[in-house]
This record gives sequence, structure tokens and C-alpha cells, in this order.
Amino acid sequence: MKTSDSGERAKLTDLVGWQRRELDRAHSDAAARSVIDVATGMLMERLSCSAAEARQQLDRLSSASGITPTDLAAEITGQHLLTAFAPAPYRTSAARATAEAAPDGARLAAALLEEAPSAKGAASAAIWLMEPDGGLELAGEAGLGLREASRWRRIPPDMAFPALRAVRENTEIWWPRGRPPGDDSPLAGRGADCARAVLPLRSNGASFGALEICWPTALSAFSAPLRRRIAALADTCAQALGTGLPHTGPSAGYAAAWIFGLLDGLHESALFARAVRGDHGMVAGLVVEWVSRGFRDPAGRPATDITGHQLLELYPETATTGGLCDRAIQVLASGEPQHFPSVALAGGASSGLLLEVRIAGLLDGVVITWRDPADAERLATQLQQAQWLGKIGSWEENLVTGEARWTEPAFALFGQPPGFPVRLADLHDRVPAQDIPAVQAFRDRLLRRRDAATAVFRVVRADDGSVRQLRAFAEPVTGPAGDLLAVRGAYQDVSPQFHTQAAFEVAREQLADTEERAREEHRLAVRLQQAITPQSSQLVEAVGLDVAARYRPAGRGHLVSGDWYDAVLLPTNEVLLAVGDVAGHGIEAVTGMVSLRNFLRGLAITGAGPGTLLGWLNSAAYHLVDDIYGTAICGTYDPGNRTLRWARAGHLPPVVVRSGTARTLTLPQGMLLGAEPDASYQEATISLRPGDALLMFTDGLIERRDQSLDDALHALTHLASRPVHDIGTFADHLLARSASDTDDDACLVAVAVQ
Repeated sequence: MKTSDSGERAKLTDLVGWQRRELDRAHSDAAARSVIDVATGMLMERLSCSAAEARQQLDRLSSASGITPTDLAAEITGQHLLTAFAPAPYRTSAARATAEAAPDGARLAAALLEEAPSAKGAASAAIWLMEPDGGLELAGEAGLGLREASRWRRIPPDMAFPALRAVRENTEIWWPRGRPPGDDSPLAGRGADCARAVLPLRSNGASFGALEICWPTALSAFSAPLRRRIAALADTCAQALGTGLPHTGPSAGYAAAWIFGLLDGLHESALFARAVRGDHGMVAGLVVEWVSRGFRDPAGRPATDITGHQLLELYPETATTGGLCDRAIQVLASGEPQHFPSVALAGGASSGLLLEVRIAGLLDGVVITWRDPADAERLATQLQQAQWLGKIGSWEENLVTGEARWTEPAFALFGQPPGFPVRLADLHDRVPAQDIPAVQAFRDRLLRRRDAATAVFRVVRADDGSVRQLRAFAEPVTGPAGDLLAVRGAYQDVSPQFHTQAAFEVAREQLADTEERAREEHRLAVRLQQAITPQSSQLVEAVGLDVAARYRPAGRGHLVSGDWYDAVLLPTNEVLLAVGDVAGHGIEAVTGMVSLRNFLRGLAITGAGPGTLLGWLNSAAYHLVDDIYGTAICGTYDPGNRTLRWARAGHLPPVVVRSGTARTLTLPQGMLLGAEPDASYQEATISLRPGDALLMFTDGLIERRDQSLDDALHALTHLASRPVHDIGTFADHLLARSASDTDDDACLVAVAVQ
């Protein structure tokens, strides 16, 4: 037996030695091909020729100089682009050059942007690398800037991003005049109208990243030679990064970094083994490149003795057909994970420790995790704690034996004594009548359609009769012949979310009622204002007097305000002219405006002068209405002697236009309406001549945010300084060209003396 064991170990040692030689040869061949490909790409760039012509030129130079193509390629690459990111000068040995090179994405992007003739005039260059989840990570950039680069550090897999499309579809994107019409993809760097080229970075025909170059402006077109040169630049970039970059483990710091950090938190004992491929892409071995922080080797070796070694060398007992290494290679080929409930991993020692092992593909390698089955009890406890925290109770019902298994939280959700689960067939007995259809549909989808199902329904707890809102999820378990064996699922208490949603519905209904009341109030205010405010362009035609009145609302959707005007022929044959502005907007302002206007009309019948009328109007505003403040001008015109008596209550002065020149009238004393109960108002008198025009208006006609009132009045007098042939046309001219920007209503009364 000892002789047999020694023979088996000798064979295994020979096998490991052969694999090491094959790995070394594969590394050497890959390094030589890599440097030759880089040199070929650089010659294509310099000579603007095809790949075949560049390789022929490399061979001619090799023959003429007596240097091997590999050493000549190393000399060429060591003196140009790769010097920007290589840690040391390239040696003439292609294998050593490739092994010592440590590409850096940022320096590579800067070198592409600054040194490559193909990118002459470009504004930015960015290198994106594929992550395990299908997203992209920014490996390096030049020209974007720190702030812009930070925005695009991570591209989620579901984003419509040009670089992601180039990688997934393995296609080139050429936008000489910017983003095509109808394409709303987010863009990094320059605007949507600049020229942009996005090319995939390929390894063995598969895309593992993308190169994006952006110019500051649009180009007329990408010519065929320019496309070839930029494509060669992308090939050079792919070679410089190394075809294995996305699969080189955590030391690269790119796509794999975050997934290994995640594995650190999920598994105590996990390792990543990268596939080393020989000729024709065949897997020649698996090399361990990373182990988790809590890694426990069955043989007790530290992590430093694990990384960098072949999996078969570390665990030779797995070399048998169908063993761990064989299954790992199968996972690489099929992509399907595998699970071993019991595997002996002794690391050369006969400890007989049986471990539960799982293998899953990741990048160009596999992740292998193991744990002691004795840990299952501890994990079950942790799962139960998570269920309590999430108010989730899991369950399983065997439809063949009728046995139902519930976790402790599931019993608590139903208020059910432990050991007495509610079977799926009896679930309808525990819900209110309104929710029975939801339970029946849930059960029908599971048992008849044999499909995963979800439902939300209420249950009445057995212990206290309270009602809880539950969300249910379940899936069927079928046998090899498709027969239904069991159903497993979970219940979750979502009562707080349900109550919150119900409160939201009530609030939404109350808000809708409030909005409807506001709209109705607005419609009422508009109708009141339209009913009270004269709308015709010719309000009064007295003897020798033409009057045109205009009203301009602030705009569609704005609240109506308290601006008003009036022009009426009195029994004394005098004409009452008035303009006013009640503070505020909405129904209160409109009703206040109606009150003041009607007060003034009624008081004017007495024949009193304008000052007396405003005094009475002020007293009414102070005593008879609540919180009404406003300004007004009141005037009475005597057509017999063409004299206008007028008074003001805190209002802007009228404007008189005579012989094509406009000026403001001197203001008599008079304070705001409704402010003081005993306020008095001075009167002023002006004689008008035939051809004169009188303008009375509210501040909404002229007021501007960037001007004082004096400047605004000056602008109005300048606008009104013109001959007045038709008073209606003149009023329209002033209303259309007034420069107000305060979004306030405006009233204008224009009077022409014949």
C-alpha cells in the first residue's frame, strides 16, 4: 500500500510540474504576442497603414537589423506610448516587459490624449472597464476634470450610455456632429453637439471596456483613414491595459474590487481562482489570486501561503475526475454554479474534515466558498433574527404528506399558538369576507397554475382578534416529472404601510376638495369683477367729451385683483371720473373693490365735490368694511366751462396731454383710504382745452421692479407725448407699450376734450 501511495504521489508531482511548465510557456507566449500586437498598432498609427502592412514592416525591420521581432517590438513600445504609464523602461525581453508593466488608466488616457496623432485636437479621453454586474467603471480619464469625472465614476448596467452600448453590442459609435436627433443618452464631458468616438476594447474578440474620445466642436466627418487610426489607437489601448485586466483580481483595483469587498462581508472562507489559458484558450490551470479576510484553510495555512499558487497544488486530493478542480473548470465553461454538500478538503493532511462547498463563475475565474455544516444552526438563528426585524414569517407546506412548517415569527403574525399552523387550504377562514377573493386567487395561482404568486390581504389574529394587513409571497416546488410536491413562502406584516397609504388617500381627497374650492372662488371673483367693471371701449359720450377705459389682467391663471375704474354721467350733467386700487388679490380684494365703487357712485349723487366724496369714502372703508385699504383718484368734469375738479387718496397723479406733450399734475394732499377715520382730502382744479387728453391709471400700468415710481412716470409721459387723434386708439397704444413687469392688474381711463 505504501508503494502504491508513493507511486500516486509521484504521478501527481509530475502532473503539477507539467502544469507549471505549461503555465510558464503560456505566460511567455502571451507576453510576446502582446508586445508584438502593441508594436503593430503603433506602426499602424505612425504609418497610417493596415495591420497586415504594419506587421510586414515589423518583419522587414527585424530581418534588416538582425533582432528578433519580439525584441524589436519591445524596443519600439518602450520608446513611445507605453513609457507614459510603465513603471520602468522596457527590457528587450518581452516576457519580463509584460510581467513588470503596471498600466494605470489615468496615465494611459493622458498619454492617448497628448501623444497619439489620431487624437490630435481632442478635448478629452476616457477609458471605461466592464464590471461583473454589467455596468462600467471609469478606469482613467484626461480632459474631463475632477468634478465631471466624479459624476461618471460608475455607470449602472441599465443606463442608456454610449460606452455601455459599445461594450455590450461590441460595436463602434461615430458621432461627427454630436448626438443624433432623437437620442437622449446622457453624455460625459463636452456638450451634445461635439464630435465623439466610442470604440470597444476587445480581448479575444470579446469587449471588456471602451475608449471614448471627445472633440471640442463638431467635425465634418470621420474619414476612413481617421477611423482606422482611431481603431488602431483603441487596439493599442486594449493591449496596453492587458487583455486580462478585468480578470486579474483585486490587485488591479478596477472592475473586481467591489465584488471582492462584497464577498468579504458575505463569506468567511472564500477564494478567487483565475483561469490560466494556454493554446486556443484552453484552461491550463487555476491560480488563487484572492482570499477573504476571514479565510480558514482546512490545513491551517495562512492566506499568504495560499495566494499565487495553483488550486491543484494546494488541494491535490481534488485532482480526481469529477473533483473540485474538474468541477471548477466545468463552471467556467457552462457558467452554471455548482454545489457540493460534503467535500473533503484536507490540504494534504488526513483530517477527514467534510465541508459544504459552492463554486460560481466570476470574471475569468471562479469563486469557491466553503463552510462547516455545523455553522447551519448559527445561520438559522441569524435568519430568524432578520425575520423578526422585518416582521416576516416563512413557511413551507408539503402537499404530499400534508405537513406544514412555520417559523416562530409566522405564528406571531397570525397570533397562533406554536405548533398549530394555518394551512393554505384553511387560509380563507382567517380573513375578512372582503379579502376572500384575494386569497382564492393567490391559492389558485400557486396550486393550479403552478406559478409564483403574491397577494395582500387582512387576517384576524387568533389571540386578540385584531386585524393585520399581510403581504404574502409563495412559490411551488415541483418534482422531476413536473408534479407539485410542496409550496413555500413568507408572510410580511405591512400594516404600518397600509395605514400610511390610507392616510395619504384621505389627505389627497382633502387636497382635491381644497383645490376645487379655490378654483370656484377664483371663478366667482372673475365673474364679480367682470360684472362690475365696464368692458366697452366707449363708456361715456358727454357733450364735448370722449372717454375710453381699459382693463388689463395680470395674466392667465393669476388671481384677480382690486383694480377698478368708473366713468358715469351725473344728474348735474357733470361727469364722474374715478380710478382705484384695493390692496390684495382674490375674492376679498374683488368684494372690497365692489363696495368702494358702489359707495362712490351713491355718494356722488349728492353733488358734493371730489375731496368731500373721498372723505366720505374713506370713512365708509374704515367703518363699514373689514380690512379694506386702497388708493383712488376722484374727479368731476363740468362740460360747461371745461373744468376738472379732482382729489386723490394716496394715488399716482393724473397725466395731461396738451399739443402732443404729456406732463403729470401737481398732487394735492390725501392719504390712503381706510387708514385713518378722520382723514381729509385737498382738491385741485385744472381747466382743459379742446384737444387735451387726461389719463388716470393704476400703478400696474407703469410699475417696474428695476425703476423708481418717478422714473416710471417719466417713461409714461414720454410714451404719451404724441398727438391724440382718436382716444380709443391712444388708450390701446399706451396699454400695449407700457413697460410694467410686476405681474399686477392695470386700469386706464383716457378722456379727450372736444
